[in-house]
Amino acid sequence: MSQEDAAIAAIKHALKALKKRHLLEEGAHSPAIIALSRPIVSQGSEWKEKAENLEVELQQCYKAQSRLSEQLLVEVNDSRASKALVQEKDSLISDLQNELTQARDECSRLATLLEEKTKALELLMSEHQELKEQFEATTLRADNAEAENKMLIDRWMLEKMKDAERMNEANAIYKEMVDRQKGTSIELLARQQVDGVVRQCEEGAEYYAESTVPTTCRQRIPAHEGGCASILFEHNSGKLVSGGQDKTVKMWDTNTASLTRTLHGCLGSVLDLCITHDKKSVIAASSSNNLYVWDVSSGRVRHTLTGHVDKVCAVDVSKVSNRNVVSAAYDRTIKVWDLQRGYCVNTILFHSNCNALCLSMDGQTICSGHVDGNLRLWNIQTGKLISEVAAHSFAVTSLSLSRNGNVILSSGRDNLHNLFDMRTLEICATLRGNGSRVASNWSRSCMSPDDDYVAAGSAEGSVNIWSVKSAKIVSTLTEHTSPVLCCSWSNLGKPLATSDKNGNICIWS
Repeated sequence: MSQEDAAIAAIKHALKALKKRHLLEEGAHSPAIIALSRPIVSQGSEWKEKAENLEVELQQCYKAQSRLSEQLLVEVNDSRASKALVQEKDSLISDLQNELTQARDECSRLATLLEEKTKALELLMSEHQELKEQFEATTLRADNAEAENKMLIDRWMLEKMKDAERMNEANAIYKEMVDRQKGTSIELLARQQVDGVVRQCEEGAEYYAESTVPTTCRQRIPAHEGGCASILFEHNSGKLVSGGQDKTVKMWDTNTASLTRTLHGCLGSVLDLCITHDKKSVIAASSSNNLYVWDVSSGRVRHTLTGHVDKVCAVDVSKVSNRNVVSAAYDRTIKVWDLQRGYCVNTILFHSNCNALCLSMDGQTICSGHVDGNLRLWNIQTGKLISEVAAHSFAVTSLSLSRNGNVILSSGRDNLHNLFDMRTLEICATLRGNGSRVASNWSRSCMSPDDDYVAAGSAEGSVNIWSVKSAKIVSTLTEHTSPVLCCSWSNLGKPLATSDKNGNICIWS
């Protein structure tokens, strides 16, 4: 039995006891009341007083009963409210116990999951540590391999240089023997320069006509796709050879602007061209790290000269012999090639890349223009530096030799065109453009056959013609719509040809 039921039972028992007492008192007092009602004079006042007392006591009992009844009702209401509150608390306790059970289950599940994740993390950390150790071991092996590879390359380069020196010595001995066997003054005379209008060579004589200042674009030829970086006239001829980014070399008749032959086989963009003096071979310097030698009559590649390890940006052939070829590449080397045998006979190493080069008239001196802005002269037999001069404040982009071989034209990224005395490397003249900029590191300028004029293109698409005597611009040609990359003047005095970055060639007269 709960406390509420016990309280209710006690209250009911008290009420019953009060009623019983009341009935007993009422029964006990009834004779007195009856007696009082009788007219007894002697006991009237006493009995009246007792009756009044009893009546007062009865009223008090009624009042006490009323209070107890009210208290009982209050207690019953309180008991009901307490019971409802207890039921609500029991329900809340049940819900909380369920939630607690669920929370314990969830906590147990999360603890299990945490344990699994911890094990997985430990496994990943272990694998990461193993991979890190493997990576460090691999890196160490790679560093060792790189160091060994560098050492092998240095040894290989040293052996190559030794081989080249031995080859140079053998070539020198061979040449000395040939010279001794021939020993005639006629052949020696054929390799000498005649300072004037005629120069003797193996194939005969070259004649130079007076040059005229070009003013009009006679033909505009869409020659190559992607740009034309090199153009060159054949000796004593109006035929033009061009090379472009489309990996082809093309030969043109400038009188009719017609294509006469296309030479295929180059695997990279053509950056520079030269033609042997007998007009039988065309040599191209390519971005594929090789040089290609074509036989003009058959149109086939006769030699592929390999040995450079970066793009070949300049090439020239001897003017007294069709045998010696020099090339420069962005591997910081200048190589001398034997064209008849098709292999390298000498290699010159230098810290600055060479952008342009040319051979002297006697074929014994290499003139090279470098990225550091210096002009250098090298002995072709020994590979030793003869002299050098700071030609430009920025990279040299072009070198061009005068007809008599005494003056060399150099162009640079400082937008200057300087003329140097080949014998002393003293500057003779400086040609400045009126705000025009050199287009690239391989923008080629040229001198006219009579050495009176200089032609150079610009990044704005114009071609400036300077007078060497006055060092002033005498003509500005505006036909190109993109930067002009190369200029070439025919040995006949005219025409002048220019090429641009869009692959167009303009013939000026």
